[in-house]
Amino acid sequence: MFGFFLPAAWGKGSDCFCFSWRQKETEMKIYVGNLAYRTTEDDLRNEFEKHGAVSSVDIITDRETGRSKGFGFVEMSDSDEANAAINALDGATIGDRTLKVNEARPKAPRPGGGGGFGGRSHGGDRGRY
Repeated sequence: MFGFFLPAAWGKGSDCFCFSWRQKETEMKIYVGNLAYRTTEDDLRNEFEKHGAVSSVDIITDRETGRSKGFGFVEMSDSDEANAAINALDGATIGDRTLKVNEARPKAPRPGGGGGFGGRSHGGDRGRY
């Protein structure tokens, strides 16, 4: 959706007209924890839309089973509406569960070399012959 983005800088490249984008500062990502496993994204959207416009809803699921992990994220396009939703829904009960709702923190970088081997070399030419 381009409605949530604004041009940050305009400039000319060698052969093309180039520009970059930045997100509006008013958008907010909200963490929602302690969800009942049967809570759907539509259920969550309906609760948050009572407080403002919802950009997206994502309930985190287990890769292998597809079952909810009991938490998710809601993005709202206006930070004032997002704060109103946080204040109203933190501690609220949905599906017999008391919700924990707050502004999402940025994802922390994960240590490790990646690739399943931590970046180390395994096998291959060992220089014996």
